[in-house]
Amino acid sequence: MWEKFLLLILQEHRGKVLGILIGLVAAILIVSYGLLKALFIMICIGLGYFIGKKIDEKQDWDEWLKEVFRQRE
Repeated sequence: MWEKFLLLILQEHRGKVLGILIGLVAAILIVSYGLLKALFIMICIGLGYFIGKKIDEKQDWDEWLKEVFRQRE
């Protein structure tokens, strides 16, 4: 019974549930470590996610670096 209910909630309101969980983790980090340390932790998590996503997509790192650091005209 509860499994079906939780799956329905996760399927229908995935963004809301994810937002609540991110907010909860951010609040715990800020209360536990302070704002600056919590921001540093969140930035590290974001960079880890970004790098992991690029690895999963098997993106060519050379092309990505060239695109990021290309000369602006």
